[in-house]
Amino acid sequence: MGTGELIEGIFTSGGVRLDKALAEASGLSRERVKALLGEGRITLDGQPAPGASAKTAAGAHFAIAVPPAAEAQAAPQAIPLVVAYEDDDLIVIDKPAGLVVHPAAGNPDGTLVNALLHHCGDSLSGIGGVARPGIVHRIDKDTSGLLVVAKNDAAHEGLARQFADHSIERAYLAVVNGHPVPPAGTVAARIGRSDANRKKMAVLSPDSSRGKHAVTHYKTLKLMNNCALVECRLETGRTHQVRVHMASIGHALLGDPTYGRPHAKLRPVLSALGFRRQALHAAVLGFVHPGSGETIRFESELPLDMRELIDETTR
Repeated sequence: MGTGELIEGIFTSGGVRLDKALAEASGLSRERVKALLGEGRITLDGQPAPGASAKTAAGAHFAIAVPPAAEAQAAPQAIPLVVAYEDDDLIVIDKPAGLVVHPAAGNPDGTLVNALLHHCGDSLSGIGGVARPGIVHRIDKDTSGLLVVAKNDAAHEGLARQFADHSIERAYLAVVNGHPVPPAGTVAARIGRSDANRKKMAVLSPDSSRGKHAVTHYKTLKLMNNCALVECRLETGRTHQVRVHMASIGHALLGDPTYGRPHAKLRPVLSALGFRRQALHAAVLGFVHPGSGETIRFESELPLDMRELIDETTR
């Protein structure tokens, strides 16, 4: 459907959300329809179509001008990948720390997207932009662990819907400064751009008009010398959520250069290990497969650098 064509038709019923009706009538995904609505490529009875949530009118004529497929800006690169699972609809990757997910300023190549284009070829979904084919969510460059990538529009839409309604199971393992008190709890605080530093995220006041609601449930798994291994389960998926929320309660992640400094007694340990990233690992990822409807779940073991950090701080 992305080869440069005009899709036309007439709505047979009214009162249906516009994006839903257009998706059903055209065969495009709802996410694709929303993108085309935003680009002004859809008309109703010859007039620019309203927003995605508008209701259809029976007998109205629609026209969708699908642009030619754009060439992917990212080039395939033979970068090794650890594949936890793969089928015709999606691929689950166990990402190492240090690998950027998609090209951006400062990282034009050598990213997960470059690796995926080489591994998957033309099967990746184009939703998300030509520089981010198939990417439904991401984890930070210096965070390791699991993420899922869609291979077609239907899978992308199904996964995106689960992320939007917070039904995805995501658990992270983190090594944090100090011993959390209480040892388990919930951080519910809005997250948005920091006024002091626009490159950082920050906890905002509850009545702020900026930022987004965010909820993190944490549980202490192990106490070490001046630090602790903590499991963080996310209800939401905001930028730097675990890092910002744990720092906001006085327990910043070890190695995090942005949101906290390690306890003085831990600095020699980090230096000796050469540990220079936030101690954060996406350990669990579970979701309903958008094709089969089956619930699938993946677990990833802690990487060597975090295991060594835990060993050194346990002595």
